[in-house]
Amino acid sequence: MNYLEYFSINSIVILAFFFIAFIAVVLDKITHGGSNDALFKLRRGSPMNIMTYVRILTYPLGHASWAHFAGNFSYILLIGPLLEEKYGSIELLLLMISTTLIIGIFHLITSKDAALGASGIVYMMIVLASFVNIQAKKVPITLILILLIHVISEFEPLIIQKKNDNTNHVAHLIGAFTGILYGIMYMQGQTIIGVINQYLNFSIK
Repeated sequence: MNYLEYFSINSIVILAFFFIAFIAVVLDKITHGGSNDALFKLRRGSPMNIMTYVRILTYPLGHASWAHFAGNFSYILLIGPLLEEKYGSIELLLLMISTTLIIGIFHLITSKDAALGASGIVYMMIVLASFVNIQAKKVPITLILILLIHVISEFEPLIIQKKNDNTNHVAHLIGAFTGILYGIMYMQGQTIIGVINQYLNFSIK
């Protein structure tokens, strides 16, 4: 009996993201944090250091602990396949990369701390998933409630408690904001692939 026939690869981008990040977590444990410091922790550095530019793309792959990894990928594995089915693998990959770059650049400009983990992408996916069933360009109440819950939960530690809980709340807020922008863009019939094809003269399908 071929037991593999009972399984399906329903989301290439999300599964690839999961397994690469899983390897990164295992590698971090083996190297006692050395791999995270070398490959994934995004921090300010010399403009001449090529790893600064590498980490601006790789920091979502690294996680500080198994709990950190599991918390993020519980959402990504749940929401990601829905988005990949709706928008396509290449479009979702471009969404994740662009969100990563926006958060990474903002972090380098505004913070001296290290950034690590895929939580910004998680928040982008949570918000964007609320746009999936939008019809007639009407904003669903569930989207408003999701935004209120997550915005309040991120602003509360920053403004009210004013404490450092080792969580990058700004990255969460930026991720949610990019999710809103992408959702509005899709409501208007635009895609990242379409923008690239139109303005950069590439041909991505």
